[in-house]
Amino acid sequence: MAEFNTIRATSATGARSAQIDEGLRAHMNKVYGTMSIGMVLTALAAWAISGLAVTSTPNEYQIGADRYLTDIGYMLYVSPLKWVLMFAPLAFLFFGWGALMRRGSSAAVQLGFFAFATVIGISMGTIFMIYTPYSIAQTFLVTAIAFAGLSLWGYTTKKDLSGMGTFLMMGVIGLLVAMLVNLFLQSSVMMMAISAIGVLIFAGLTAFHTQEIKNTYVAHASHGDQEWLNKAAFDGALSLYISFLNMFQFLLMFMGQNE
Repeated sequence: MAEFNTIRATSATGARSAQIDEGLRAHMNKVYGTMSIGMVLTALAAWAISGLAVTSTPNEYQIGADRYLTDIGYMLYVSPLKWVLMFAPLAFLFFGWGALMRRGSSAAVQLGFFAFATVIGISMGTIFMIYTPYSIAQTFLVTAIAFAGLSLWGYTTKKDLSGMGTFLMMGVIGLLVAMLVNLFLQSSVMMMAISAIGVLIFAGLTAFHTQEIKNTYVAHASHGDQEWLNKAAFDGALSLYISFLNMFQFLLMFMGQNE
């Protein structure tokens, strides 16, 4: 009888483990799928707004050979509104996202993520004015390959990366402070140093967040709170989206060819 109970308990444990593994795969697919949609929204918004912001019709806002800012371009990237466009996403991350995760439904969290990705795209419209389409595509491909490798390592490694996360987040804060200082110094050398450090920090965060997303799901899957798990998937998508986007932007400063 004891042997039968042991076999039954082992079978039940194996069934639960298989169920968690299947749920984890679906959860990770949702994370990566949501992140990918966010990246598409960002790219489309950046491309669309750059088309509205630049014209070949001569005016007083010349930015290159036969290239001029339109009134929309001037409003977004030269007028004081540029500061709102620059700092609104940071304000949302630090003050809005946490409240949305705590009080909002999973549908509201998803909508918040897609709105954030769109606003980021509008703010990134300048890359189509500064860099050639070929260098943007090339850098995106390099970033995608690096991101895939780092995320796969974070998912499969047995090493605990939680200690690395605190160190990297402190690095992000230092990076933000350095970037704010350099807004006024306008030092190209300092910007290159910031870019190099930024690539390393967000490469590490890609692996860290992937492992964190996996561990969070495994720890909560048995609770059966699907609403919370849905919101956790969108939160994970945001973390990976930010890491990918920052790696791309910092690499673009090295690999990008100016128009």
